[in-house]
Amino acid sequence: MPYTATHKYARISPRKVRALADLVRGKFADDALDILRFQPHRGARMLEKVIKSALGNAEHGQATGVDDLVVVDARVDEGPMFKRIRPRARGMAFGIKRRMSHIKVSLDTVVSEAGTAGGEAAE
Repeated sequence: MPYTATHKYARISPRKVRALADLVRGKFADDALDILRFQPHRGARMLEKVIKSALGNAEHGQATGVDDLVVVDARVDEGPMFKRIRPRARGMAFGIKRRMSHIKVSLDTVVSEAGTAGGEAAE
């Protein structure tokens, strides 16, 4: 059973957080937190909080083996936009889109296949 957490209406562009989500997808939750802790981006703090929330949901749900949880799904979707207008020369106006994002993380235990050692795939 996956344990999920979301941060809706995060005031950051989804494009900035997707690269960080790609870094942690498929990693163990504690390794993902270590990776994000050393990233200098503001989106890393947001993603880190969502992973911690999903870990808290797993502990509250009496999950066995919280140390074995893996980030199976980390997605960053677009939220609504604030549309603003910036005045330009000669009476023109340029549009500005202040973007928001919805950050969703799912943690689950991974069942390792028998016969594969150390994560090596059969060739």
